[in-house]
Amino acid sequence: MAVKKLRPMTPSQRHMLVDNYDDLTAGKPEQSLLVPNKRSGGRNADGKMTMRYIGGGHKKMYRLIDFKRENHGVAGTVKSIEYDPNRSARIALVYFKNGDKRYIVAPTGLKVGQTVMSGTGATPEIGNALFMKDIPLGTLIHNIELRPGQGAVMARSAGTYAQLAARDGDYAILKMPSGETRKVLSSCMATIGTVSNPDHNKVSLGKAGASRWKGRRPRVRGVAMNPVDHPMGGGEGRASGGHPRSRKGLYAKGRKTRRKNHPTNKYIIEGRKK
Repeated sequence: MAVKKLRPMTPSQRHMLVDNYDDLTAGKPEQSLLVPNKRSGGRNADGKMTMRYIGGGHKKMYRLIDFKRENHGVAGTVKSIEYDPNRSARIALVYFKNGDKRYIVAPTGLKVGQTVMSGTGATPEIGNALFMKDIPLGTLIHNIELRPGQGAVMARSAGTYAQLAARDGDYAILKMPSGETRKVLSSCMATIGTVSNPDHNKVSLGKAGASRWKGRRPRVRGVAMNPVDHPMGGGEGRASGGHPRSRKGLYAKGRKTRRKNHPTNKYIIEGRKK
C-alpha cells in the first residue's frame, strides 16, 4: 500500500497525499458487526463543553473488532480486507467454520482466502494468534495482551509491531514500538506479523477542511490567549509565553509525567528511546 499524490488542480492539493486504497477488497462492511457510534461534540449530559476542539465530522459506525481471538482451534477464512474509519490500520473480515463472523486487525501481507487460527495448535504464521510461550524468539508480533484474557492493547495502530526478544521464567521480554524493553506474561496472546497500512504516517491532509471531516475543530495556541485563559497567554506584542506548559500549568515538552513509584515499573527493563 502506498500513498497517492494528487495533481495540484487547487492550492490545497499541491501538498496533499492520500491513501490509494488499492488493498481494499470490499465496499460495504458486515452489518452484523456494526454498532452506532454517537458523537458528543465535546459536551457532557448537561450540554456543557468539557473537551475543547471537538465537533462536526462525518458520521461513522463502529466496527466490533475481535481483540481476544477466542475461537481457539477453529479455522477461519479471510473474506475481505476493509477500511475502518475508527483506526489507522485495515481490518479483515473472517468467517470461522463454527459459523462465527469476526473482524480482526489486518496484518501486512494477509490475503483474501487465507486461513487464520488462534490458540495452542496454531502455527506461527501471519495472522495467527498464539500464546507468547509458543512464539519463536525474534518474531515480529502485534495486537499484544498486557494481561491474560484482557484482549490486545499494545501495537495495534498502522505499521506498528513489537519483537519477542527473549524469555525469562514466566515472562516474555518484548522490544516495544516506542523502543521500551519490558516483561509481559508468557500466557498473554499476540498475533504474528506487523500491522497493515504502514504508509499511514505519510498521509498529508492538505487543507483545514480535511481535519474538520475528522471531527477536529481549530486548536487555539496558548500564547494567543489572555493570561486569564492560559499560563502562556498575555504579554506585550508577540511574547514567547515562557516555558511550554499546559492550561493547568503542568510543564510540557520534556518533563517526565510517569510516577517514580508506578507499580508496573518492575516490568520495564529499559525505558523508551527519546
